[in-house]
Amino acid sequence: MTLVTAHDYAWIRTSPLFRHMMESGYTLTLIRGRSPQETLRAMGAEPRGAGEGTAGLIEADDAHRAEVDHDCWDDSYVAGAFTVPGEDGDWTVVLGFDGGLGVPCAEALSEGGRIVAHSSNGGKPIHLFHWFEDGELRTTFEDPSARDGSSPNELVPLLREVGFPLTREGEHDESAPVVDGKAAVLALAERLTGVRFTESLLQNATYELGLVPGQPAEEWTGLVIDITDAHGERLHKEWTYEEIAAAFDRTRAEANAPVVTTCNKPLAKGGAEHEADE
Repeated sequence: MTLVTAHDYAWIRTSPLFRHMMESGYTLTLIRGRSPQETLRAMGAEPRGAGEGTAGLIEADDAHRAEVDHDCWDDSYVAGAFTVPGEDGDWTVVLGFDGGLGVPCAEALSEGGRIVAHSSNGGKPIHLFHWFEDGELRTTFEDPSARDGSSPNELVPLLREVGFPLTREGEHDESAPVVDGKAAVLALAERLTGVRFTESLLQNATYELGLVPGQPAEEWTGLVIDITDAHGERLHKEWTYEEIAAAFDRTRAEANAPVVTTCNKPLAKGGAEHEADE
């Protein structure tokens, strides 16, 4: 295992390719135990031939986006995959300018192997990391001090070693020096895979291309609001889908109801006395 740190990936901040990745939104995934063709098939991708370097990948993705009906939401994209040697054998690298959607079927693809992936959603402050092992999401995080997964603390020593400002318990360490989080994530990925990413590695690879279909929206059954304010006061409220639908129906019915206006015209001054005299 290499002793790489965030410092070894300082080049990303002067890289035109990395700038394009951050602006477009990307997912970069490393998969052990699967070929590029097998990986793209598992992702449901339609074969699109080969692309020479990231220039070929970007050209194919741009051509696909030019064909998309912009009046409809479509999150399909062209992904590129190639093989590179790493720890314990060959790894498949998958790069997609997908807005940070991630690799579909990651749990299944990691069975009998390992997947390490990181992503950005394109200019917005959401940068995710995922580590899958043998079909299980072991660790995932946006903020390394707030980890999730079946083994959220297993990577804490590595996180500290690559430069993340964490205590031994895995909490944020305010006394530690500031680190480039994205560079640290790339270093972490190398620690887990043995694959050293360089601009030339991505730029010069021959990519197996595939059109990854848009992912169907997940059905939802309810909504939960759980907020704790600065004073420790907690608001927890749950609504079912049926309750929310009924509330929308009531609001819609009230909005569409006819408006009734009444007007009470006052009697003219002295009108009552005049009517009495008559």
